[in-house]
Amino acid sequence: MRTALILVDIQNDYFPNGKMELSNPRKAAVNAGKILDWFRQKNHPIFHIQHISIQEGATFFLPDTDGAKINEAVLPLQHESVIVKHRPNSFFKTELENKLRENGVTKLVICGMMTHMCIDATVRAARDLGFEVTLIEDACTTRDLSYQEQKVPADQVHYAFISALNGIYAHVISAEDFLQQEANTILKNN
Repeated sequence: MRTALILVDIQNDYFPNGKMELSNPRKAAVNAGKILDWFRQKNHPIFHIQHISIQEGATFFLPDTDGAKINEAVLPLQHESVIVKHRPNSFFKTELENKLRENGVTKLVICGMMTHMCIDATVRAARDLGFEVTLIEDACTTRDLSYQEQKVPADQVHYAFISALNGIYAHVISAEDFLQQEANTILKNN
């Protein structure tokens, strides 16, 4: 049983002055960076997911822009895999599943952005493909949403999706708790 880290869409357009600024992206990125550091120290597989928008009318993550670049808080090292996707689900028409299987990976730790979109889609797909998933909730973030006249603050959006994923689709845990508890369990099982 091998565990890999999946960092989803931690890209510049989600940060201040980006084209789709999220709520507290720096905090989420710092926590993701802590998890990334642990995986690097333990020499576990790491996969960076980069969304590049190719659909007509896209307004962010446009090809060859600074906004589409992976944020400096989690910049990939040369030997780490970067997988480009064009849809919310990181597995959809990408090489992610094949790369994970080639590396003998059965468990995933997932961090990234946006909780209600790409994180939700990726976690559900991973579980459906048979992977055991741990989701680092405070290494993810999202934004305010609205429907008709109803506005939903980002923290409520985040926790609604995290709560829905917890249990059936993922084991949800904070970065600190992961580093104190789960990391030891993963290390024993690998």
